[in-house]
Formats: sequence, structure tokens, C-alpha cells
Amino acid sequence: MIRPFLQHLRQRAPGAEIIVADGGSSDGTDRLAAGFCDQLVESDRGRAMQMNAGARAAYGDILWFVHVDAEVPKRCLGEIERIMDNPKVAGGYFRIRLPRGLIYRLTDSFAHYAGIAVRMRCGDHGLFCRRTVFLDIGGFPEVPLMEDVEFFRRLYRRGRVTYSDKRILVNPRRYEAIGRTRLTLAYGFIAMLYVFGVPLSTLASIYKRFCCEAR
Repeated sequence: MIRPFLQHLRQRAPGAEIIVADGGSSDGTDRLAAGFCDQLVESDRGRAMQMNAGARAAYGDILWFVHVDAEVPKRCLGEIERIMDNPKVAGGYFRIRLPRGLIYRLTDSFAHYAGIAVRMRCGDHGLFCRRTVFLDIGGFPEVPLMEDVEFFRRLYRRGRVTYSDKRILVNPRRYEAIGRTRLTLAYGFIAMLYVFGVPLSTLASIYKRFCCEAR
């Protein structure tokens, strides 16, 4: 998966500095990524630690965090440049799209507007921000779950956060493995509990039970 993704990213984002942050994988990521990225950095396992390690290795003034199973839109760099050209903007994100199906439309349409209302965005949206702001807010917090949401909320407190209507296509493999309805409801339930202040350790336990394996 890593090599086709990097080829796709290089095609859609020519000129970008591409950094792969490997959290001790055993699937040959280092070998597969060789020659298809600008840097391969090693870090401890954990999404927050991997993204922070990648950010430390980057040279650019704008940092963009993309999941390996995503398909980024055409002219994505131009869109980021357009958004970040406003000095009042601290960061932004893309809208997402899942394949056809009613439950998927609920996820990528209704959830978009609900997320705006409660100021929540996950890593699937391809979060990006200024390096200076990233450093000021301490990067991604190393927490049991919702590190991307916590990061997004910190980002929101530092300035304007806006979005692009261009869509990142999200791989539905987890939805298909767990069940579309089950996973959508589980995500919604976890998000609701997060808004009401339920501890992240509790949310991590719920996520592990309902979102990690089919029953």
C-alpha cells in the first residue's frame, strides 16, 4: 500500500517534500518507501509520535499530514497555498469522501457540518498548518485516542481554521471489515462522549472494543 500511495502523492503534489514516518512496522515499509519519498524517519509506535517525528524532520513552512491509505485531490498543493496565503489562517483541512452508499453519505456530509459545529476534525481530513503554529501548540499530543482532534482544537485556538471543498478519498476498508453502520455509529458515539468530556482513556477502551475488530 505504501508504494502506490507515494507514487500517487508524488503525482498529485509535485515538488512537495514527502516524509514517511515509520513507527517500527514489520511489513518492510522502509524498503518499499525507499526511492519514493524524500526522507524516511523512524519513531516509536503511535500516530502522534510518528507525525511529530515527521514534522521535526521537515524543512517547509507549511506542514501537511496525510494518511497512507488516502487519495488526495488534484491541485491539492495549490489549494493549500490559496488557503494559507491569508496570514490570519493558522491551518486547514480538506473535506473527505467515502464510496457510494447512504451510510457513507451520512459520514462524509452530515458529519462535516456537525464537525464544524463542535470543532472536531480527524486526521483523515489531511490537516495542515504553519510550522510556527505547530511548534507553538506543541505538535500532536501523545494521548490514548483523539490526538488529531485535540491537535485540531489547539490549532483552532491559535487562529482561523478553514477547509477546502476538494475531497480526500478515504479508503473504506475499516468500514467494510467492521461494518458500515456499526462503525459509523461507534464513531458518532465516541465523538459525542468526547464533546461531553469523557476521559480519553475511556474512549480508547470503547474504540478498541467496537472499532478494531468485527464480531
